[in-house]
Amino acid sequence: MYKIISKKMLNDTVCQMLIDAPLVAKKAKAGQFIILRVNEDGERIPLTIAGVIDNNVKIIFQIVGETTMLLGDKKQDEYIQDFVGPLGKPTEIDNLNDVCIVAGGVGCAIALNVCESLKKENKKVTSIIGFRNKDLVILEEEFNKCSDELIIMSDDGSYGKKGNVTLPLDELLASGRKFDKVITIGPLIMMKYVVETCKKYNMPCDVSMNPIMIDGTGMCGGCRLSLNIDGKKVTKFACVDGPDFNGYEIDFDEAISRNNIYKDFEKTRREETCNLLNKE
Repeated sequence: MYKIISKKMLNDTVCQMLIDAPLVAKKAKAGQFIILRVNEDGERIPLTIAGVIDNNVKIIFQIVGETTMLLGDKKQDEYIQDFVGPLGKPTEIDNLNDVCIVAGGVGCAIALNVCESLKKENKKVTSIIGFRNKDLVILEEEFNKCSDELIIMSDDGSYGKKGNVTLPLDELLASGRKFDKVITIGPLIMMKYVVETCKKYNMPCDVSMNPIMIDGTGMCGGCRLSLNIDGKKVTKFACVDGPDFNGYEIDFDEAISRNNIYKDFEKTRREETCNLLNKE
């Protein structure tokens, strides 16, 4: 059993927790993830590590499905059943000196850990983070601390600049700004268009494919990816081969289509869980 050291709501649907998991904390690096179960009968879900504080592992998750609803219902000093990791390959930052991080929504939680890791190594970081509106903005103060430049976007213009994250990225690259790499983390459709923007300027771009992971071991096949490498179609798995990949190689249309398969099932389970929690 793993104790919840602290719990904080970052907005109406995004929750931050610190979990007492010293062995995981000792080995965890930016980009890696854990597998947890809320209770003995619960499903296993992957969540990317959002940071480490002392011997505690920080996770940030959006309350959208059955398991995240059950997890979000937990209180400080209560326990969760399982917390296993770190899993996956860490984000590669060793040979980077000037990086642009582009993140959207709850993907900012993952991107922040990468940003903080880069800053610890005295790398130059430009961060572009985007949200649907002002009420959904998270981690602004934290990004300010680890970014040399921070650009905040909102779809409706209610906070920061109006528009999506590709707009300032395109402006920077069009002005001649050079980065060693662009690292993008967020919804699949957002990452697709960030990659397309980078391609216009032949700018290297890595993507985090954690949004399509399910069991985190490669056994379920749900995170299967089709990559085009040197003109050949290659199959990889986000959880064991990633979650970071060269964005140029990803077949995003296929990944988005597969990710949508589970939406009806997730909606049903969310409604059932909501009814159960309301009864309690």
